[in-house]
Amino acid sequence: MNDTIAAIAAAHRAGTTSPEATIRQCYARIRAHSDPAVFISLRDEADAIAEAKALGAEGHRDRPLFGVPVAVKDNIDVKGLPTTAACPAFSYEPAKDATCVARLKAAGAIIIGKTNLDQLATGLVGVRSPYGAPRNLFDPTLIPGGSSSGSGIAVGAGLVPLALGTDTAGSGRVPAGLCNIVGLKPSLGLVSTAGLVPACRTLDCVSVFALTVDDAFTVLAVLAGPDAADPYSRSRPLGTPGAMPKGVRLGAPLPGQRLFFGDKISAAAYEAALARFARMGALITEIDIEPFYETARLLYDGPWVAERYITARKLIASAPEAMHPVTRQIILAGSRPSAVDAFAAFYQLEELRRVRDHNIPGDRCAGAADGADGLHDSAGRGRSDRAQQPARHLHQLRQPARSLRAGGACRDARRRHAVRHYVAGPGRQ
Repeated sequence: MNDTIAAIAAAHRAGTTSPEATIRQCYARIRAHSDPAVFISLRDEADAIAEAKALGAEGHRDRPLFGVPVAVKDNIDVKGLPTTAACPAFSYEPAKDATCVARLKAAGAIIIGKTNLDQLATGLVGVRSPYGAPRNLFDPTLIPGGSSSGSGIAVGAGLVPLALGTDTAGSGRVPAGLCNIVGLKPSLGLVSTAGLVPACRTLDCVSVFALTVDDAFTVLAVLAGPDAADPYSRSRPLGTPGAMPKGVRLGAPLPGQRLFFGDKISAAAYEAALARFARMGALITEIDIEPFYETARLLYDGPWVAERYITARKLIASAPEAMHPVTRQIILAGSRPSAVDAFAAFYQLEELRRVRDHNIPGDRCAGAADGADGLHDSAGRGRSDRAQQPARHLHQLRQPARSLRAGGACRDARRRHAVRHYVAGPGRQ
């Protein structure tokens, strides 16, 4: 399925083909590709065809994704299909669609199935799944990339023209690169993550896999917008793609900081890409990237690894054998007291930043703490775990207001009240 999204929708509107014919072709391609590790669950073909036929009969031809088949990573809720996050012991039946899925459907898209991933979206390789490893499209001895492996392969192989993944630390962009397609990671908060199994709640993004940049932006325009169900969502201006402007500066690490771990082919490809950008008119500017490396190390050596542990700790305690050993090892690193302490300190700063930027009233902060602060149980439902957190965690969260004011984050009484309301919780001030 190598047509663009716009071409597919236009063909449906013109009547040169029908949505149900496109869906039949989609399922035929899935069977012909013959890789059972791409999808964890597929909708019944007859049901998907019936939905496509009804969509055309109901006069929804003006919708931007009219009749376009879509695959969804299996850590995003789709009503009627289980959410497993590639861990059968974690599986649950969602009561409703994730916000991003609901918006796709409202735009005329038809969900085909749920795609494979590195278990609990932890990994960049795409092979840590009890459902198998999707085949690399170019060399079966190579990894497909992860964690959104199935979504990348589904689009790269032409099974569907569009798929949703997630991207916390490259889980959308890495498999897109290895599948030779476009992977778009939205700005944090631009697309709602309500209905997404959290990896790191403060960093998670729903990502887009498509064949072209124009397709990816068409989908982004459908997905973007604030959502009351996601306190981290925010209203951001949405740009449009265009030609690269003249004189754009492109940052590149200093030569001694370009890490390829002995992969000479990748090193050469990187140099070739820089040369191509230069020929296109970009000014290549070498920068010291070590501060960025240091920040990146926080993901698995600092506060964010504790978020992953908090999400999965019940599962680890009740069914440790259900998890891939490498996934379990990575997540268990978040149980270290140092990681939990770092998470507490980081999370406090994150909440202060949100209050500073958005002047969030106290009741909204309390709602964020109780419903969407990254502390989820093993069935994926939001709840507050503050009462069960280590005493030192609460101690850090309850630091005196003077230390908060010292950072310039709270400059008036209303904001100080909002911070205290979140930090201590209702009735704990």
